[in-house]
Amino acid sequence: MLVPAVLVLAACGNKRELNTKTSNTTGWNYYDEATTNFQAQEGVGNVNPTGMVPIQGGTFTLGEKDEFITMPRNNPTRTVTVNSFYMDKYEITNLNWNEYLHWLETVFGATAPELVQRAQPDHTVWREDLAYNDPYEVNYFTHPAFSFYPIVGVTWEQAMTYCQWRTDRVNEKALIACGAINIPPFYQLEPIEDEGAKDEWETMTGYTMDSYEEVSPEDPEQTVTYYRVPYEWIRDKFVFNTDKYLEDVSYNPEYGKKPKLDSHGNTRKVTRADGILVTGYRLPTEAEWEFAAFAPVAGEDGLTIEGKVYPWSGYHPRDISSRVAGQLQANFIRGRGDMMGVSGGLNDAYTITAPVDAFAPNDFGLYNMAGNVNEWVLDVYRETSFQELTEYNSFRGNIYTTPVRGEDGGFEIDSLGCIKVEYKASDDRRNVKDGDFASTIRTDFPLDTTGVENPKIDPTDILAPRISDKSRVYKGGSWNDRIYWINPSSRRFLDQDKCSSTIGFRCAMSTLGDQIPSISAK
Repeated sequence: MLVPAVLVLAACGNKRELNTKTSNTTGWNYYDEATTNFQAQEGVGNVNPTGMVPIQGGTFTLGEKDEFITMPRNNPTRTVTVNSFYMDKYEITNLNWNEYLHWLETVFGATAPELVQRAQPDHTVWREDLAYNDPYEVNYFTHPAFSFYPIVGVTWEQAMTYCQWRTDRVNEKALIACGAINIPPFYQLEPIEDEGAKDEWETMTGYTMDSYEEVSPEDPEQTVTYYRVPYEWIRDKFVFNTDKYLEDVSYNPEYGKKPKLDSHGNTRKVTRADGILVTGYRLPTEAEWEFAAFAPVAGEDGLTIEGKVYPWSGYHPRDISSRVAGQLQANFIRGRGDMMGVSGGLNDAYTITAPVDAFAPNDFGLYNMAGNVNEWVLDVYRETSFQELTEYNSFRGNIYTTPVRGEDGGFEIDSLGCIKVEYKASDDRRNVKDGDFASTIRTDFPLDTTGVENPKIDPTDILAPRISDKSRVYKGGSWNDRIYWINPSSRRFLDQDKCSSTIGFRCAMSTLGDQIPSISAK
């Protein structure tokens, strides 16, 4: 009986047969200058993204965790598997969004102000006809008192653009840190008066500078001609974009102090195989978001708690532990007009949103996965998604795009300096298995019509509100929602170009290769 155990131990002690020194199929050596000098990259792990929590995936029960007969039945339970991924510890804050706006203003403010305006949150989401919310409309997005409060008033489309911007800035910083590229010359965006410097720049780049006149600061009777780099140059050459850097052969950034070399000693760009670049920020899928919210971590017995109603253990919105017994664990409405409790004995303590680090985190270390603000997820909404999605990495909303190339064979660039993409009708899979007209009619009206804008609408009426390919899921409940909606399995939808004072978001990122190591349950 001891022999098999000894053999197993011996096998465990052996080095892995697969390696990046010698081919296991041809026997030829890698990195051999006498041959083709093929470079086999070492297996690099996942890049741990700043501000994110690693979440080991697994099997869990997706869908409703309690029964409310007067509420929509659009998320029946089913067992699915979610791959490991990363998730922001906190919701994106006003400070995070203002950093984004500042970059846009610095880069595009003088030449394409419409791009800056397009990224502005909608201040009017705080307007209510029978409430005095003027201070929020004026101060919420800009005053430092709200810096660490969640951004609201942004659409799904704006959130997706932010994810792309964040990906590019993080990868740009990583390339600068490893010496592959230099810090962008932001000083070149400043206007100049020197006509000789203007001519030199135009000769070097092939672009024509924009000229404009302003009153001389020294003599109000005189004007001064200024020159600035054109929007086209900023868009095409200045703005770093990850895909453009990796794919576009005509995009040649100025190499830094330690450029990467190919197998022949020539300067090359960094590739994803170097393990320096993040895979890309995005919104989490609905399955990922719900998995992250419930945090179904196995205990020492290898079993996990199923059927939790909230991101914390138990069936109570208040903490029942002896140390902080009775404290609310999320920011939501307890009842009509009760937003934060009574003076001298506040419960959740916030009339509207709360700072993103308020309240205790769940077992994954994620804050405010219930209440505070609803959060956009990646999925297109369908009432019947539970019937159609796959058993692993469930998601509805795939659109398979390809880069757009110009007549010269080079990539075309969009307004933000990214590679422009397109797709064929057959590559739009948002409606797969669900493309009939009946599926676009909203039929999940609650029997309790309190709060329904027009409770007299017949759900079978062809004029009933339409669900479209732009209807996106949001989850989590908010500061302005009753307790039902802070159950992470509840789901609602809003068109991707609409926004609300109750909807924010946080980012996610896929992992590569091995699963993230497990964590112990609290």
